[in-house]
Amino acid sequence: MSIRTILLVASLALAAAVQGREVKNFNNDWEFRRGPFPEEPHTGATWWNGKWEKVNVPHTWNAIDMQTRVNDFYEGPAYYRKKFRMAAADSGKRCFLRFEGVGACADVYVNNRLVGSHKGAYSAFALEITGAVDYDGENIVVVRADNKSRPDVIPVNHQLFGVYGGIYRPVWLVTTEGVGIKVTDHGSPGVYVSQSNVSDKRADVRVRVKIDNGTAAPAPIVVETVIKDGAGRKVKSDRRQMDLTPQGTQTFTTDFVIEKPHLWQGIYDPYLYSVTTRLVSGGRVIDEVVQPLGLRRFEAIAGKGFFLNGKKYPMYGVTRHQDWWQKGSALTDREHDADLNAIMDVGATTVRFAHYQQSDRIYSRCDSLGLVVWAEIPFVNRVTGREWENAHSQLRELIRQNYNHPCIYIWGLHNEVYSPTDYTSALTASLHDLAKTEDPDRMTASVNGYGIALHPVNQNADIQGMNRYFGWYEKKIKDIDAWIEGLERDYPWQRLMLTEYGADGNPDHQTELLGESLNWGRPYYPETFQTKTHEYQWSVIAKHPYIIASYLWNMFDFACPMWSRGGVASRNLKGLVSFDRREKKDSYFWYKANWSRQPVLYVTQRRNADRERRETSITVYCNRGVPEVALNGRPLPRPRQGYTEVHWIFDSVVLDDGDNIISARTTGEGEVLSDTVRWIYNGEKDRSPEKYENRKTHSGF
Repeated sequence: MSIRTILLVASLALAAAVQGREVKNFNNDWEFRRGPFPEEPHTGATWWNGKWEKVNVPHTWNAIDMQTRVNDFYEGPAYYRKKFRMAAADSGKRCFLRFEGVGACADVYVNNRLVGSHKGAYSAFALEITGAVDYDGENIVVVRADNKSRPDVIPVNHQLFGVYGGIYRPVWLVTTEGVGIKVTDHGSPGVYVSQSNVSDKRADVRVRVKIDNGTAAPAPIVVETVIKDGAGRKVKSDRRQMDLTPQGTQTFTTDFVIEKPHLWQGIYDPYLYSVTTRLVSGGRVIDEVVQPLGLRRFEAIAGKGFFLNGKKYPMYGVTRHQDWWQKGSALTDREHDADLNAIMDVGATTVRFAHYQQSDRIYSRCDSLGLVVWAEIPFVNRVTGREWENAHSQLRELIRQNYNHPCIYIWGLHNEVYSPTDYTSALTASLHDLAKTEDPDRMTASVNGYGIALHPVNQNADIQGMNRYFGWYEKKIKDIDAWIEGLERDYPWQRLMLTEYGADGNPDHQTELLGESLNWGRPYYPETFQTKTHEYQWSVIAKHPYIIASYLWNMFDFACPMWSRGGVASRNLKGLVSFDRREKKDSYFWYKANWSRQPVLYVTQRRNADRERRETSITVYCNRGVPEVALNGRPLPRPRQGYTEVHWIFDSVVLDDGDNIISARTTGEGEVLSDTVRWIYNGEKDRSPEKYENRKTHSGF
């Protein structure tokens, strides 16, 4: 359940009360002005009365330029403003603004008064505005957002991905009584649910709530905590009275034992309890927060694999960037849900949300879908020596805001950051210590791109992640074998995850003529090479439990505003799905056939329709028996099995001149599956990467 949903549930639950927490949508009727500006701050009446664009939130000003123009996009300040009035019933209440995400640094003013600032594009923050609000008249909130790269705010550049500017996630206006569950605890829900000693026999649950008395005197209150099962039935409850001092935030802790719990079993049974914490004063509920509870135990064991509740669990992993074509990062629940639907459809069991904190909607849906989640901060690509404080701040926010999501098993600390190695190593070790202080029960991870165990910035976290792109950025596709075997032999104690692998694939680039490596600096990124890479490398990963989890890069194409590669500006083409989400590449179906429990029959290379050779091969992915294939109605001999049990190859197929209709069929478990593709052969030709350099991009069939 998302923070947004939790707040709304709390609001609805208190509808009958005279007073209490209320959460209002604050997303509509904003005005916007983008820089650059000749000078700041802008206090003159002429400027403020000038032309403003009417927008609704979520909004970004980089949805087009950051996705289409290489190193030619606007980064810098912009202003948002909105007029609002408080309800008469709000007089005497406390008032807060909660921003789910502003890219990248924000200053917030209410009625010309600075009420707070925030550094970091990806975490939520809440600001109390009580002292600045006019409860009887019109108010104006102004947000200065700035996404210019800074050496003291991670990520410190736009190299690996673009930091979209704007108020790109929802905003909420929250009102509470003088006494309430803390709203401004680093953007957290103010309630922390931890668990220990989890088994099918019992589970220990601890609920900590931070309570804030904003009045001038002690307040007698009752703290109620109720745990309910998935059907809404009360399982455990506690009710205690306390006198809440106004001298600082107070923490109240309640311990429970749940006998014979229904465990959260990932995608197989993502069972959720709920924890309701409410404050009662004078017999009336004055505040309430609801949080999810999934009872589970994660283990990563060197050389053996990943275990959920003591049972071996398959870690079929993808990664996800949050941006969409022509939307940037300004997404609604519709786009987030569509991405998760695709991730579930391909058969993934785990997701690395790279390289930053993503929408709470995402984590909440993963709770209920059963996806095991890697969450991380954007300490990536480059070190400046000035990001120490902000890296700690963003990690603290990531953990506190997402502490209660049962889907999250690990906190990512860094990705491919190196020199100066002493500083980077010390910073990573300090982040690890912070994570273990905030959340002792989850693992931490750091990620290296060199693929060696004893690199100077390695071994500062519970899990060592390594990104390897054999055949793409280095060596040849099949060199993955020697790499894994060497680590298994020399470092059997190491808990290792393969955190990125794959290759770019442009669906407009097609060829049969492929070697074992590709020069990624060329403008030619054939989809068929991407497919070849994934076919072999997943087959190797599947045989090695030494790789505790693997995460292919990437589920979706995404914007890289500093790059121009593969014939497309500002694009990373390593996704299994195109940037606009309309086209699923062959690799998508490779993983779906290998991972998913759904029936799959798929003939590859349907976009490689203008064939280069008369004698060729046909590859079919089929997870329901052995496929039967006919060419122009003529049955082909039984195929040979390829790298995995779903991989079938029909060799030495001789095409007819002109049209060639390939029909595949299989019957398995009472299901009849079929697939058909059309190829054309009009003579021998050569579209190999070596021949492509001086030709136009091959497109469309």
